[in-house]
Amino acid sequence: MWTAAVAGASGYAGGEILRLLLGHPQIQIGAVTADSSAGKRLGEVHPNLVPLGERVIEPTNPDTLAGHDLVFLALPHGASAALAAQLPDGVIVLDCGADFRLVDEAAWTTFYDTPYAGQWPYGLPELPGVAGSKGRTALTGATRIAVPGCYPTACSLALAPGFTAGLLDPTDVVIVAASGTSGAGKSLKPHLLSAEVMGAMSPYGVGGVHRHTPEIEQNLTAAAGSPVTVSFTPTLAPMSRGILATCTARLLPGADPAAVRAAWEAAYADEAFVHLLASGVWPRTADVLGSNSVHIQVTVDERVGRVIAVAAVDNLAKGTAGGAIQCANIALGLPETTGLPVAGVAP
Repeated sequence: MWTAAVAGASGYAGGEILRLLLGHPQIQIGAVTADSSAGKRLGEVHPNLVPLGERVIEPTNPDTLAGHDLVFLALPHGASAALAAQLPDGVIVLDCGADFRLVDEAAWTTFYDTPYAGQWPYGLPELPGVAGSKGRTALTGATRIAVPGCYPTACSLALAPGFTAGLLDPTDVVIVAASGTSGAGKSLKPHLLSAEVMGAMSPYGVGGVHRHTPEIEQNLTAAAGSPVTVSFTPTLAPMSRGILATCTARLLPGADPAAVRAAWEAAYADEAFVHLLASGVWPRTADVLGSNSVHIQVTVDERVGRVIAVAAVDNLAKGTAGGAIQCANIALGLPETTGLPVAGVAP
């Protein structure tokens, strides 16, 4: 058995980490911490977590997190770096924020307003790379892991096989993705009130300014082996959780449209959590809720020469907490699927 502390336990991501850890046979939940919620019972902020309801939320500091084998950081962007620096090297730290995701310091300073903290091994095990590599290679035995963002998880897995196969134009990638409101966190925000969201959809971060843009570009660049640029537009959907990403890219001149589906099949044939659906069946957010699965479909619009790949994920599960636990499993030498659900909740 290993013990895990969860910092930021009062938020949606922290709560989802705890929910999934309750089903993990080899990780025991230790300290649960937060800032503004410190001193409250966990059941006051997460009534669904009945087995942990009487746990008292402790302050987030190095002393509270000490003595654990793993520490999950579910903190706001910019808050992880200083705390992680105070944790022992031998502790496996999984940061669910953005602090350590980007390789390029200039990309960080363009999209974020805190100092660049460096880059940790990137935690998207299934991400195809050049020469048949996968992202999991860097995670075995790692003690510091940057958990991907929810949008980059869906968008990168949707398109990466086309770049590794040399089928897609790296200069003409357009992504429009819809997310549920939990992706914005648990803090009260007027534009996320039920009266504002229900029955409406709206774009945000329009014009290439969303912070996940450089992360998606970084992942697709790794898949292609050369720079990829992305036009990314996120939208807010009237649902609590889930992401549906519609990702398109132009076929390269001479690329065979018939080779497209085969490239995706080859990339994900042995992946437990990434499922290429049967031809003609399209992903739905409802089918992945509560699971660590990604549902993908791909087709070619031959009239205009574009590939369309659609991916659905649960932004709180595979998009954050499930992805973090999957990475922890790899770092510990456990099977990746340990304690993680493949099937979604329906209806």
